[in-house]
Amino acid sequence: MPHVITQSCCNDGSCVFACPVNCIHPSPDEPGYATSEMLYIDPEACVDCGACVSACPVGAIVPDSRLDIRQLPFVEINASFYPERPAGVKLPPTSKLAPVIPAAELRPHRHPLTVAIVGSGPAAMYAADELLIQHGVRVNVFEKLPTPYGLVRSGVAPDHQHTKKVIRLFDRVTGHRRFRFYLNVEVGKHVTHAELLAHHHAVLYAVGAPDDRRLEVDGMGMPGTGTATELVAWINGHPDYAGLAVDLSHERVVVIGNGNVALDVARVLTADPDALARTDIADHALKAFRKSAVGEVVIAARRGPAHAAFTLPELIGLTGAADVVLDPEDHQRVRRDLATVSDPLCKKKLEILSTLGDGSAPVTRPRIRLAFELTPQRVLGGQRAGGVEFSVTGTDELHRIDAGLVLTSIGYRGKAIGDLPFDESAAVVPNDGGRVINPGSGEPVTGTYVAGWIKRGPTGFIGTNKSCSFETVQALVADFNAGKLTDPAAEPAALAELIAARQPNVVDSAGWRAIDSAEVARGGIDGRPRNKFTDTTEMLAVAATAPQAPTKGRRLLARLRELV
Repeated sequence: MPHVITQSCCNDGSCVFACPVNCIHPSPDEPGYATSEMLYIDPEACVDCGACVSACPVGAIVPDSRLDIRQLPFVEINASFYPERPAGVKLPPTSKLAPVIPAAELRPHRHPLTVAIVGSGPAAMYAADELLIQHGVRVNVFEKLPTPYGLVRSGVAPDHQHTKKVIRLFDRVTGHRRFRFYLNVEVGKHVTHAELLAHHHAVLYAVGAPDDRRLEVDGMGMPGTGTATELVAWINGHPDYAGLAVDLSHERVVVIGNGNVALDVARVLTADPDALARTDIADHALKAFRKSAVGEVVIAARRGPAHAAFTLPELIGLTGAADVVLDPEDHQRVRRDLATVSDPLCKKKLEILSTLGDGSAPVTRPRIRLAFELTPQRVLGGQRAGGVEFSVTGTDELHRIDAGLVLTSIGYRGKAIGDLPFDESAAVVPNDGGRVINPGSGEPVTGTYVAGWIKRGPTGFIGTNKSCSFETVQALVADFNAGKLTDPAAEPAALAELIAARQPNVVDSAGWRAIDSAEVARGGIDGRPRNKFTDTTEMLAVAATAPQAPTKGRRLLARLRELV
């Protein structure tokens, strides 16, 4: 009974280290790890010990006998990653696994290693985890919002609750006695990079890629246009997007771009609101979806089916959760590509696409239409968007799709950070293995590091940040041990005093736990995992109930009654 990795795989890699027989690949030290859509268990080598199940932070690993009908394709997908061989013949181990980070050596007259991490998403939390494993290391995490965890909280679709389970791991990290949160504190506004360096040996930036890539065609920017990432943030209750104007009164939405975020948006826009009501979707979004007139979401891409940006696991998840169709001409494109493609994963995508309906059946519930080889030329409309005019890619033939909402989903882009160098072309901070590099001299910028998307660009999955952060922390600890980092000029208490003076509304770990508990309690009233606060003022009011005193519970309960 081998175990199987399913579509909720986050590529964390923890399962690889837990497996005693090395049957999960690609591993973090293998070339294909950074670009792999998921990890795969070798059915011949698996000894059914279950170690990987306990290690997986998102519950993606299941014995093959316990798969539901939508997960059954993953039996073949896991097995197809491995070459054919006689039954019972196991592959020899190929992975050496990443080396252990050297301990941060405490030499005479030196302070224990102290690191500031800017950002609180997956890359930041994985870096904090690696650092805190070591004796004596202290970590302070700075986040401009009153709540942590970045895109896990605000960028993962609400119907993907399995993916959000990685927060449990992050919560364990934040509970460490040498970990401290400085939430609702913006670096560059409340505290400078130089001031952070004065209080730490190093500053590690894990701020992601917060900007969207923009589509430069006429009409983008008019009412009724936006980006898929903005919509996902609105759906998830991000306080900066809670007031976003989202008009769902038209029967059709067009999403330009067909990556995983585009599929997320289409799936949620066509989902049953009663099903969404059992998730952590924001109240304002759920209310809008209950009144939605959307009957079809068209996902349009410039390239053909063989070059689709969505991953195979996400396609399987989409087709299992929604009505998905192709136009007849796109079925022809799928058949054309099937005849020429040799890559097994791409072939599997095409095979799934070939089984979809052609859209001729009567529409009985909202559906998703995948459209290929359409290049956007302009957004149609006067006062607001009314559709998109495309050209058939590589031709002068024009194709119009009417829509009341037009969203782009063509990727993320990093932005410059204060006084740090920035590569405008790649939209990353120039670095060598996580060490920030001065492009003029080619030398490392002392005490300054990056991890995650601001380091490597917006690629990979949540778990990809684990190996990315591991590499950066290796470099940081090596520099500390080599005596290349300057000891903090002030005592730890001075940092708290500085931040409190600059930002009286700073939220610490106790404040975050109060917000978290209140959201879970609010959600429990309606049988939901949580009901998020979407207003910063409300978050701060709840966080303020967090001082460790006997009356804490009574004050929190009273505040909850006011807010529910």
